[in-house]
Amino acid sequence: MMHMSTKKHLKLTGSSDVSWKDAIVQTISEASKSIDYISSVTILEQKADIDGNRIVKYYTTIDLSFDIDNRG
Repeated sequence: MMHMSTKKHLKLTGSSDVSWKDAIVQTISEASKSIDYISSVTILEQKADIDGNRIVKYYTTIDLSFDIDNRG
């Protein structure tokens, strides 16, 4: 019997006071608390809040892909 792989995609936005990379890591970490089988991430968008001449908040929107457990 052939095993079929099905993936689900979830679009999430996270933030960090440190960096875009940290925003990505924190968002994946938070999602992994309730989502099993995370397999990949695609960065869709990065933006930031600026105060004066410095970035004060980093935002990232990601497409998180995870396998659906379809073992009956």
